[in-house]
Amino acid sequence: MALGGALVACGSNTGRGAGGSGPEISQWYHQYGEPGTQQAVQRYAAAYKKAEVRVQWRPGDYDRQTAAALLTDSGPDVFEVNGPLLDQIQGGQVVDLTAEVEPVKDDFNQAVLAPKIWQDRIWGIPQTVDLQLLYYRKSLLKAGGVAPPQTLDELVDAAGTLTTKKTKGLFLGNDGGAGVLAGTPLFAAGLSLIGDDGRAGFDDPAAARALGKIRQLYADKSLLLGAPTDWSDPAAFVQGLTAMQWSGLWALPMVKKALGDDFGVLPFPRDGSGGRPAVPVGAYGSAVSARSKRKAAAKAFARWLWVERTDFQQDFALSYGFHIPARLSLAKNAKQLQHGAAADAVRFATEHGHAEPLLWTTADRTAYQDALSRIIKDGANPETELKGVVRKVNAELQRVKKKSRA
Repeated sequence: MALGGALVACGSNTGRGAGGSGPEISQWYHQYGEPGTQQAVQRYAAAYKKAEVRVQWRPGDYDRQTAAALLTDSGPDVFEVNGPLLDQIQGGQVVDLTAEVEPVKDDFNQAVLAPKIWQDRIWGIPQTVDLQLLYYRKSLLKAGGVAPPQTLDELVDAAGTLTTKKTKGLFLGNDGGAGVLAGTPLFAAGLSLIGDDGRAGFDDPAAARALGKIRQLYADKSLLLGAPTDWSDPAAFVQGLTAMQWSGLWALPMVKKALGDDFGVLPFPRDGSGGRPAVPVGAYGSAVSARSKRKAAAKAFARWLWVERTDFQQDFALSYGFHIPARLSLAKNAKQLQHGAAADAVRFATEHGHAEPLLWTTADRTAYQDALSRIIKDGANPETELKGVVRKVNAELQRVKKKSRA
């Protein structure tokens, strides 16, 4: 409790609403690295007239700060949450926002809305969509006689062909992709992290085959390793150190500025006859604390900002960084997203987007991530490693379900 109090007290860089009447509401954001974002959210708060909204910009370990604060009476009324909300929902720490979202539920990107839903109730409102993509250099692929890869086998072959003394074929991160790929190869093989039957969704030979091909990329030495910056930064790609790179949508403006039209983007290529292209997506969401003494006012503000004020939602997504609005109608109509690679990214996110499911816990993620690292870097047997992960995930799912019944 003393630790929680210390965390709540730190990082109190605040901004107040400008003259809103009614109760005072505290709203927390993690610290965005994009210039202008903090001033923007303070401007949104100032525009709300039914309450005075105090914005707190939280540097440091935001998730840890929030987890501690939600156990106290001095935490936020409205706050950002990253990814699934299972712990907060099962812990009774957030309130039901179904009524606030229901009128426009179908207009949200369903891949990022799904992890905010539990027992048919909505517990968070997606703010923006971030996604990861495969960037490729058109001129380098053309010079190598390589077409943009549409399958995982083609990606493996292309990476090998495009590898030269000066340039590697593909960059998946300095660890060979173990940290960033997560379940994306499984989705590309037509599988999932958690199946419709409520059990591990990758207890299938196709999973081992897909991960074995990622290992092949590493073993063939066609992956760039030890780059000056990691996968989230496009520096290696724009400097010509790699012909293809896995990175995020946020990198697109930097790539465009450096390379003009000499690049394209793709989803992660499908694998096998039952596979499909895969695009990992995620979204910070706005939630309301169950310990708030102003729940009705906090819910009204969250609805106003993230459901009603579509102008602010589009501004937040595209005026400071480069994200896709969580609302499909806004993404479709945004001028910045109507042409070229940006338009492709919106289409990929809509047609092929997948997010970590609500029931995918930290324990599941750690077990899978460790196995993926051993497969890629150490050459561990994919089938053996995945069998161990399946057992752990199924046991964890049983624990979670038992907790929900309790």
